[in-house]
Amino acid sequence: MLPNLIRITALGLLAAALATAQTAAPARVVGTVASFNAASGDLEVKPDNALAVNGKLAEASVLQRVAPGEKSLKGAQAIAAGEIFVGDRVLVVFKPGTSEVARLVVMSAADIAQRDEADRADWNKRGVAGVVAAKTATDITLKMKSMGGESQTIVAVTDKTRFRRYAPDSVKFTEASRSSLADIALGDQVRARGDKTADGGKVTADDVVFGTFVTKAGTVTAVQPEAQEIHITEVGTGAPLTIKLTADSQLKAMPELPAMPAGGPSGPPPGMMAGRPPDMARMLEMMPAAKIEDLKPGSMIVVSSTKGSKPGEITAITLLANAGMLIRMATMPPAAGMGRPPGGMPLGGGMNAGGPMGGVGGLDLPGITP
Repeated sequence: MLPNLIRITALGLLAAALATAQTAAPARVVGTVASFNAASGDLEVKPDNALAVNGKLAEASVLQRVAPGEKSLKGAQAIAAGEIFVGDRVLVVFKPGTSEVARLVVMSAADIAQRDEADRADWNKRGVAGVVAAKTATDITLKMKSMGGESQTIVAVTDKTRFRRYAPDSVKFTEASRSSLADIALGDQVRARGDKTADGGKVTADDVVFGTFVTKAGTVTAVQPEAQEIHITEVGTGAPLTIKLTADSQLKAMPELPAMPAGGPSGPPPGMMAGRPPDMARMLEMMPAAKIEDLKPGSMIVVSSTKGSKPGEITAITLLANAGMLIRMATMPPAAGMGRPPGGMPLGGGMNAGGPMGGVGGLDLPGITP
């Protein structure tokens, strides 16, 4: 998700540069190649938020390729039509008043994928993630839960640190907006990337991505695959909640656990140790992917989201299906421990109270994924 913004911004800047270089700016479009016939020159480009645009290459069309992230044509290389492929990101400039392509600038899908993978690896190597516990004018204190308990990391910020904030109902980082340290609040989720100290206790951030996220849990009442919507009754409040899915929503499913003996489960689920907070990121990595069609009325789910703009509706970033056991562990009264209370492990005193993990909100499903 993070790298998408780079390629979109770079092509947008190229478009602006070309526009100012023309005495009369021709029509232009930035998008993804949806179809292309090299022999005939017929081209279809799908912009990110608009209808597809058709064009046609001509003998005089200028075809160039730039590396992902480039913001000018200084290093552009001339290419042949046969080097344009479906899925490539392109900037297309048309001859005024026609569908003939005057110039086409390509960022190849293969180059973008290679760059994105390197960027993800860098975030994993130099990145830290957690919930804001404190903030000063020069640093942010993050707390994070792991199998070893709760720990803290200091994120130092400078005048060169870049800040971006998730928008309401957003799933993708490409929809984040430029922000500042002043907008970060206690309880926000943060992912930072930069140079770490040898012990990992401090990172001087080049980039900080943050957002105000919520974790909800409930029982599925209806599933609408066509509309990509799930309806639940929320744990604790009993209120109805609509969960919308997008192509970027991550769906996972907890595996079926063995039947518990009368004295309670023999051990915690994968990614957990008895008496310690769960390492949710590790748990999710180990769990299989799920589809909306796998969800059934009566099953229980946990979902992370930014705070929605519409009451009673959120857009899922991460959704964990078959989560009944995890929800019960999060919400049962502390005195119940890991054993089975009378009545078959009923839910505790509300989704945010009473449990050894601090309720469902204490599960801290990840909201930011590079």
